[in-house]
Amino acid sequence: MTTLLIKNAHIVTMDDHQREIPGGGLFIRRGLIQEVGPMSELPATADEVLVLHDHVVLPGLVNTHHHFYQTLTRAVPAAQDANLFNWLKTLYPIWARIKPDDIFISTSTALAELALSGCTTAADHLYLYPNGSKLDDEIAAASEIGLRIHASRGSMSLGESQGGLPPESVVDDEDSILKDSQRLIEKYHDASPGSMVQIVLAPCSPFSVTTDLMKQSAKLAREYGVHLHTHLAETEDEEQFCLQKFGHRPVGYMQEVGWVGDDVWFAHAVWINDEEIKVFAKHNCGVAHCPTSNMRLASGIAPIKEYRKAGVNVGLGVDGSASNDGSHLLAEVRNAMLVSRVKEGITGFSASPIRAERSDSAVEARKLMTAREALYLGTRGGAAVLGRKDIGSLEAGKCADFFAINLNKLGFAGMHDPVSSIVFGQPVNADYTVVGGKFIVKEGQLVTMDERKLVEKHNKAAKRLLS
Repeated sequence: MTTLLIKNAHIVTMDDHQREIPGGGLFIRRGLIQEVGPMSELPATADEVLVLHDHVVLPGLVNTHHHFYQTLTRAVPAAQDANLFNWLKTLYPIWARIKPDDIFISTSTALAELALSGCTTAADHLYLYPNGSKLDDEIAAASEIGLRIHASRGSMSLGESQGGLPPESVVDDEDSILKDSQRLIEKYHDASPGSMVQIVLAPCSPFSVTTDLMKQSAKLAREYGVHLHTHLAETEDEEQFCLQKFGHRPVGYMQEVGWVGDDVWFAHAVWINDEEIKVFAKHNCGVAHCPTSNMRLASGIAPIKEYRKAGVNVGLGVDGSASNDGSHLLAEVRNAMLVSRVKEGITGFSASPIRAERSDSAVEARKLMTAREALYLGTRGGAAVLGRKDIGSLEAGKCADFFAINLNKLGFAGMHDPVSSIVFGQPVNADYTVVGGKFIVKEGQLVTMDERKLVEKHNKAAKRLLS
């Protein structure tokens, strides 16, 4: 098939003009959008024609932070009610048992879930490689399911014996990390428009990586023109760790090691002050906002309104599937909107022995995040964070990455706005997910993988890890 015609859908372009086209369509040739507009302006036929009455069609969602391997350790009883550091200490010994096949299986599961939620591009952060595991295992699984992937060669080099958080069983030496990083870039990285695989260098976090590895990773990444990614300012614990070990707050430490620039994006970035937001804006650093994980681990609420006002690129991430326990990116869009409203509702209050009081000026300044703004974060915002101009909106010349949801369902009954309904309503699976003009999900079913067999393999691997 070289051409595909989408007909009679409510098209949400997410272009610079935020156009929406009721009863519109897309004409796709060889994986690229050729035309988008009213049906009267589109070709009448194609190699394949899909009529989508009652469907809303949006650009494919872009996931900017994930840990695929963690689908194997979801809802582990001992880690269910812990904050970040205790959660990690509980799970590190379990993750040390992971094998190469586990990486492949967990990646397949995570990407299958993402595809069913409307995601077409995912950035993953794999930062431990026990028992011969490699990033290659993840890349192979992504190729099989058909989503675009930004595969991060993560790393941990600062074990407990050196004052870090992780045990020695899950850390590696710096020379081998850098050598493997170079190998992966040279073997897999594709910076061309429409690429399916890009490599990212991603030392895990300030509390699990040495200063030297941070500096050397930045140097290597810039020699090859690849992006950099790490966790930053996720919790107050991390802030205190950085002050005690490095003499800087997390953002100041990033400046010290050369980790600021338009080739850098940070996961979480919750505990950030006004001056640090200005640093992000000045250097064009991006942020992966992970609201569900932040709620799950009681980490706090990131200052998304302030980031956007300052011009900082913000995308969404489902984060590790053991700190979210799911990989549903449309649900993340909803939670981003809702947690933003929670933050807006409490900002400006002052404590009082009688009641919380709020100034009139604070009330007047309150602005609630809209459903469309949340969808923007999940599409255009994510594309900007990853440095991609070929995805994130439905426009001529861009990749034919999109998803469609049928609104003729019980959960959407009575909804008066087709676009906002998929955010305000309970999250549903996509009826169609398309990457580069190829169907990954069709009529609500995965077409590139046998879901039943995948679940069986995944559950078997997960049980082994906890046995």
